[in-house]
Formats: sequence, C-alpha cells, structure tokens
Amino acid sequence: MYERLVDALRELPAAGRQALRELLDAIEHPRPDQDLLALARRVQSALHSVGLRELLPRRRVVITGMGAITPLGHSPDETWDRLVKGESGIGYVTRIDVSDLPTRIAAEVKDFDPATFGIPPKEAKRMARASQYALAAASQAVEDADLNDVLAREGDRAGVVIGTGLGGFDLYENLLIKAGTTGRWRVRPFDAIGGLPNMPAFHISERFGLRSISETVVTACASGTQALGIAAEAIRHGLMDMALAGGVEGLIVRTFFVGFSMMKALSTHNDPPEKASRPFDATRDGFVIGEGAAVFVLESLEHALARGAHIYAEILGHGATSDAYHMAAPDPEGRGAILAMRRALDDAGLAPEDIQYINAHGTSTPLNDKTETYAIKQVFGEHAYKLAVNSTKSMIGHAFGGAGAIEALAVVKSIITGILHPTINYEHPDPECDLDYVPNVARKVPGGIRAALSNSFGLGGQNSVIAIGRYE
Repeated sequence: MYERLVDALRELPAAGRQALRELLDAIEHPRPDQDLLALARRVQSALHSVGLRELLPRRRVVITGMGAITPLGHSPDETWDRLVKGESGIGYVTRIDVSDLPTRIAAEVKDFDPATFGIPPKEAKRMARASQYALAAASQAVEDADLNDVLAREGDRAGVVIGTGLGGFDLYENLLIKAGTTGRWRVRPFDAIGGLPNMPAFHISERFGLRSISETVVTACASGTQALGIAAEAIRHGLMDMALAGGVEGLIVRTFFVGFSMMKALSTHNDPPEKASRPFDATRDGFVIGEGAAVFVLESLEHALARGAHIYAEILGHGATSDAYHMAAPDPEGRGAILAMRRALDDAGLAPEDIQYINAHGTSTPLNDKTETYAIKQVFGEHAYKLAVNSTKSMIGHAFGGAGAIEALAVVKSIITGILHPTINYEHPDPECDLDYVPNVARKVPGGIRAALSNSFGLGGQNSVIAIGRYE
C-alpha cells in the first residue's frame, strides 16, 4: 500500500502537487485569509484522479429535493398519491398514429405545459420533450430544496448528472417524417442539436448556473438509476457538494412502437389499457412504453446540515455491471443482475438481511420478471421470501432512461411514509415468480422502511442498482 502511495504521489499532476504543498504550508503556517477547504478539495480531487479513493474521506450523500413529471402527475406528491391508490397512467396513444400496429397503448405524460414550469414558449420550441420534462422536474426539485439562492452563490460546487436512453429522438423523428411526407426539409435553428442526449443536462445547468460536473448517462433502461449513483459518488469524494441528478425519457414515437412490435416485446393487451402492464403475473405478455422524468437534489450531509436543509433519505450505495450476454435478452442466469445487487449492498455496507424492500425492474416481460426473481433469490437466499418487491411499471409503463429515477422516487416516498405502493394487475400467480410482489393493494409497513434497493436492468445488458435508506 505504501509503495502504491509513493508511486501515485509521483504521478500527481503538477496542479495536484502544488495544492498539496500549499495545504501543508497553510496547516503549518495558518493565515486568516487562507481557504483551507478549497485547498483540501483540490488535493482530494488530485488523489481521486490517480485512483487513491481509499485514502479519501467518504462523505454521506442525502436527498433534499425532488421533482417529477410522470404519466400519473406533474409532481412527486401527485404521482405518489396515485401510485398508492393503484391507479394506472396507461391509456390509448394520442400523440402519434399507431392504429395499424398490434400495440395501441402507452403511458403518456398528459396535459403538460412547459410554461407552467417557467420555460418560455420560444425556448420550449427549441427543446425536445425530454429536455422539457427534465427541466420541469429539476425546477420542482430546486424549489422543494429551497436551493435557488444557494446555487446562485455556490454554482462552482454544484453539478448535474442526467440519465436518458435516446434524449430528444422525437425531435429528429418529426423532422424526418415531415421531410418524407412533404419532400422538403424545414429545419429551424438549433434543430440539429436540440435532440442530442446531453441537452436535458445542459438546460438544467444553464437554468441554475451549475458549473461543476455536467454528465449524461446513456445506459438504456438503467440510465436514471446509474445517474443517481454517479452523482452520489462524485459528492462522496468531494468533487462537488450538490447535484441535480435523475433520469428522463420522452419517446412516444413511431420508431419505438414499430421496432418493439417487430421484436414482440410490447404488450398487445389493448383493451382495457390499464390492465396491460402485469409484472410477475403469469399472463404477462410484454411491456408498455412510457415516458417522464424525476430529478433529485443530492447533497453532502455536511452541506445539507450547514444550510438547514430538510433531508428526505440517504443514498447508501450503488452497483453497476454488464451482462455481456445479449443486446435485448437478459442473461438467464442473472449474473449481471446478481453482481449489481451485491455490489450495491457492499458499497452501502449492508447485509442482505438489512434490506426490507426492493423496487424491481419489473417490466412485465416473460423473461425479465422470471430472471429478476431468480436473481433476487440468489442474492438474498431465504430472506428473499421476507422481502416486499413491487413494480412501479405496473402503473406507469416503462419510461426507459427515466424509469430508474421515477422508481427511486417511489422508494424515497416509501421510506418517508412507510407505505409500499402495490403491483397492480397481479391476478395469476406464476410458479417461477414466487416472491411477495405487494399485489394490487398498498401496504403499511410496521416500523417503517430502513433500507431498500431499486433495480434497473437495461437493453444491452446494462445493470444498475441503488441502495436508499432512512436518514439517521
């Protein structure tokens, strides 16, 4: 270890070596005007860059603000209230023509007006739906955390990490459809860049003056969960003090419907639509396309306490892996999912028995639900049968890059309230899916929930799991 330390210090960039010298000199010969905290952060960042994480203090990361735009509502509270009631946000598609397709249902965000969230009409026209949803959710989170004045002063120590699958693909599809039907290309200024996947993060950073890390995570259905894990890790190790982090998707687009219909991945249970998404049920026949966003304010515990912030919950750990197996199908042995859950537990310093609840990926596809159940049993053993497992997707469909963040919102709300929302449409038990899926009716947990996992397993074999706990 000491040899590695010596070698790593030799590899420090010049700026890091200079910061280390300045910090040691300032400690030995203190001056009233010397900013020791800033020097320490520079040294910390330098050590982090050469892989010496174990020498760095690991700060606790807490959630102090939340925002959401979902098929069930335009706020966290409205979304949560309807989740607890077991209401479905799935209905017939209104935004595009899918009358010729076997699947004609989706979980659309309804009656969304960007102006309600301070997005001027001229700016909204330049933005894909994903950017509008993300910025609206971020605005709610900042307001909820009472952070506007803080960000104005401390923007250099605040960043943004947003997960998405395809960002503003809808903007590009609309351009192509218009060109194909009219024979003319009518491209407005900024159309070429408005749909880029990093635009949601850009609009958030621009609105709130976030000048630290700005990162876009593109790991398909795992993106939202992985964004939260990456942001928490950066705060833990002092790279920033605050972050707006979450996930978003706005892909009610024909390309998705046609493509996934050809893959036979979508539910064709069109009537009634609210019965289509049936995670873990023996009659499940595919997922339902959804959309939406959830964004959180994450802070180091020290920073949150110093400003008197209200703390909802704590990010305890994160694990990310790859199946290295198939573009679309999960590894039937669940190896990537198993490893991701175990890594999240290890990172959080938790034993399997410490977990009371798992918000499952739970897509309502035959393979995913069976594989996820198997993976949970491999990680938790007999304790798996004492866990509560539910699927938010039973009510909001699959929002791809936004799914993990919306599901993390459900976990945080469960920790706050001690209530688990139901998995609706669970009517026919599947012998291969034999855990407690909180069927059809919400449940109050005696003594509340201390620690939970949220699972996200994405196309391309991307797996991300986050551990969230009650703030003690």
